[in-house]
Amino acid sequence: MAEISINNLEWDRLKLKIKRKYTNLSDEDLSYEQGQEEELIIRLMARLRRKREYIVFTLKKGMEFLETNRL
Repeated sequence: MAEISINNLEWDRLKLKIKRKYTNLSDEDLSYEQGQEEELIIRLMARLRRKREYIVFTLKKGMEFLETNRL
């Protein structure tokens, strides 16, 4: 089970922030439906070649500062 919960409105903003930081990610890499956090984490782990902890930390950090450009 994923350590984070993201709704579709939050994802729209977070997706933009992630895309700015990781320009090599495609729209397919960032496809997400509410409740599919686990699939998103696994896909980002593979694409960014990072450990699960890093991906979850990055997503949580982006959610914490959703109103800013900080990621």
